[in-house]
Amino acid sequence: MNVTGEPSFRESVDMMFRRATALMDLGPGLQEKIRVCNSTYTVRFGVRLRGKIETFVGYRSVHSEHMEPVKGGIRFSLGVNQDEVEALAALMTYKCALVETPFGGSKGGLCVDPRAWDEKELEQITRRFAYELIKRDLIHPAQNVPAPDMGTGEREMAWIADQYARMNTTDINAKACVTGKPPHAGGIQGRVEATGRGVQYALREFFRYPEDVAKAQLSGGLAGKRVVVQGLGNVGYHAAKFLSEEDGCKIIAVIERDGAIVDEAGVEIEALRQWMNDHDGHLAEYPKGKHVANGASVLESDCDILIPAALEGVINLGNAARITAPLIIEAANGPVTFGADEILRKKGCVIIPDMYANAGGVTVSYFEWVKNLSHIRFGRMQRRQEESRHQLLVNELERLSADKGLGWTLSPGFKEGYLRGAGELELVRSGLDDTMRGAYQAMREIWHSRPEVEDLRVAAYIVSISRIAATYKSKGL
Repeated sequence: MNVTGEPSFRESVDMMFRRATALMDLGPGLQEKIRVCNSTYTVRFGVRLRGKIETFVGYRSVHSEHMEPVKGGIRFSLGVNQDEVEALAALMTYKCALVETPFGGSKGGLCVDPRAWDEKELEQITRRFAYELIKRDLIHPAQNVPAPDMGTGEREMAWIADQYARMNTTDINAKACVTGKPPHAGGIQGRVEATGRGVQYALREFFRYPEDVAKAQLSGGLAGKRVVVQGLGNVGYHAAKFLSEEDGCKIIAVIERDGAIVDEAGVEIEALRQWMNDHDGHLAEYPKGKHVANGASVLESDCDILIPAALEGVINLGNAARITAPLIIEAANGPVTFGADEILRKKGCVIIPDMYANAGGVTVSYFEWVKNLSHIRFGRMQRRQEESRHQLLVNELERLSADKGLGWTLSPGFKEGYLRGAGELELVRSGLDDTMRGAYQAMREIWHSRPEVEDLRVAAYIVSISRIAATYKSKGL
């Protein structure tokens, strides 16, 4: 417990875990086996940079090996610490079980500010960190498969994959040692957008059920809903972009490190993102909308949906009572602390929990891992065959129309759309949509069928823990 009275991130995850297991019929021994983190490896290594040796500290935590490989991102941040990495590894275990990807949970982090080093220097640092993990099988296609997280992306994953291949020259599955790679280096279409896309699909699924929407004191569909997004990184950007461009949501505020942009007419996400790219990540002088220097205060704005998409703990005991959003979807990991969760639930706020809401990343990572192991891109075998079958049907319809003088004409764009076989991106999005629907329905069944389950977070934990417990029992535990 820290000085503010808040539990640590790790303690918060454990407390949420215990809220769920109190409603389950699990023996204390099995509960403890599922809860505890199996192992955490700490590495300290030196890299010669700018004429001197710099020492870096990194972590790789394995929470559960009920299924292997274990899966979880690597983040680069000066705030990385063992407690955070272990909490994130635990969330990965529960997340993978919830969306039925066949992985255990893991997480990694390196205490480094990636903006403090140029690209070549960052490559040296990343490769040395990867080397330390690879030689201990903490990066391995069959044992431990990292992915991007805060401060890392396709570039860093490509470096890690190449480092693994250099150290394992005869491993035919070397590319599967890490996911989130660029497509030209063994990645998959749709991985960069995956977590933000998953947030969109999660909201779409929630809004398919009027009774669930009513629990959040809302009505209707997504169109016209007023949204506040905290964090315009990869996840927040894609979620905001898709929700505004495809679902008719109005992004009325975007919160970043140096304040917030508020615009009741709707923030143009693409324009703001371009501005930030051109101004070293700053939005303070963005010419459209109103700049609010105290960005945290904008979390308390009147809106329909609040999307915290950056760091953990941004909604806490200090501000939870002033949060007015009736629906919060946790695009980040752990943005609502345990204490804040209690306050918000009592106010009637519905929270779509992180272990479900941001599972798009690990879901598409699973597709990439499968692609790497199968050594063939999705759609390559069946796409043209699908198109040929569709062409037969269209030809027959057109023949019948001509022969019988029916005067049928196909709607504009129908023929082109129907004839086009699904490529890799379409298949990835389809698989992600199906996964998010299935996971929500599993949570929802618990939420609605058991009166003692008050919220989606406990429902998500119950679904996940039940599946993990079943796996351990099948192993003889």
